[in-house]
Amino acid sequence: QVTGHLDDCTCDVETIDAFNNYKLFPRLNELLESDYFRYYKVNLKKPCPFWNDNSHCGIRDCAVKPCPSDEVPDGIRSGSYKYSEEANSLAEECEEAKRLGAVDGSLSEETQQAVLQWTRHDDSSESFCEADDIYSPDAEYVDLLLNPERYTGYKGPDAWKIWNSIYEENCFKPHNVKRPLASGRGESFIYLPAVHFFSGVCVEKRAFYKLISGLHASINIHLSARYLLQDTWSEKKWGPNVTEFQQRFDEVLTRGEGPRRLKNLYFLYLIELRALSKVLPFFERPGFQLYTGNKSQDAEAKNLLLEILRLAKSFPLHFDENSFFAGNKKEAAKLKEEFRLHFKNISKIMDCVGCFKCRLWGKLQTQGLGTALKILFSQNLIEKIPESGPSYGFQLTRQEIVALFNAFGRL
Repeated sequence: QVTGHLDDCTCDVETIDAFNNYKLFPRLNELLESDYFRYYKVNLKKPCPFWNDNSHCGIRDCAVKPCPSDEVPDGIRSGSYKYSEEANSLAEECEEAKRLGAVDGSLSEETQQAVLQWTRHDDSSESFCEADDIYSPDAEYVDLLLNPERYTGYKGPDAWKIWNSIYEENCFKPHNVKRPLASGRGESFIYLPAVHFFSGVCVEKRAFYKLISGLHASINIHLSARYLLQDTWSEKKWGPNVTEFQQRFDEVLTRGEGPRRLKNLYFLYLIELRALSKVLPFFERPGFQLYTGNKSQDAEAKNLLLEILRLAKSFPLHFDENSFFAGNKKEAAKLKEEFRLHFKNISKIMDCVGCFKCRLWGKLQTQGLGTALKILFSQNLIEKIPESGPSYGFQLTRQEIVALFNAFGRL
């Protein structure tokens, strides 16, 4: 069933499979094993903002082992950009900012707060994610290679509640469709009348729903592929669980819904692939480095990164994001803001996931997709990036870069 043409795209499943499996994925996998991309800083202790939740998963496999700080490369820990010509001009700017800041001593407390809020708003107005404060004492580095995404035993009402709130409260859908979710097993099957579901729903809202469904499919595939098959005192064995996969995706068992979920995964892949092809100018600048402190490794990683991005650009059947928000300017702006806030909400829901390993990968993948959306909606700014010197209009943090590529690696 998962074959042929994808809705809302000019692409088909077979073209993506051949391109990904033989060209892109082997290179991407190599990149994700490098030091710059394997360490992700995350705060797993943030409280759930939507409901009181003390239901932390007591299963051992839910735990995440943070890195002792001496294992994280110095360059990543210090957040330095020593190789870049930008570092010097940034240092001057900081001095200038301090001097300007000193002048503001006369402002009232209230005005100072307002100014702070404005700058925060400027920083976040293009952001699709509620990012962690990486300077919080609770934020820790995690080695993603040592904490793989796999089945942890986290299911039942708690897991169901997460997906239910994502779909019910944050996914655009026709109001007349009531969607019973089976809460018993935590898989959160969503049975929808396939033909009628999207009639009358605009392309942007359809896309939003398909992105979330694709993300859900990806997570379910990973936990089916790395399932705990044997758990004895002497050893644990992980491997593919076909029955688990079929319960989520088999056409008959899901009443026709499974193949569509898998097609949504391809749709999500195309969106993130398109973002990678668009962001090439940001990474191509000579001043940009993947800084870990090991000069030769960092140069190799940057070369591999550029090879992957140029490969992404060469893909023949890219998704055309110009179909997004293309109508009436006022309506389009309103819809884009709605889109952004819905997605931001989903990134906050990840702090309600009771299993820490699921929370880690949920946060990373939503930040990765949020970064991809930020790129697609910043095309004008990316086109204006100067070849050398700072890129003020468009910026990506190390967190966003690590999340973007690791999230795409999952797909």
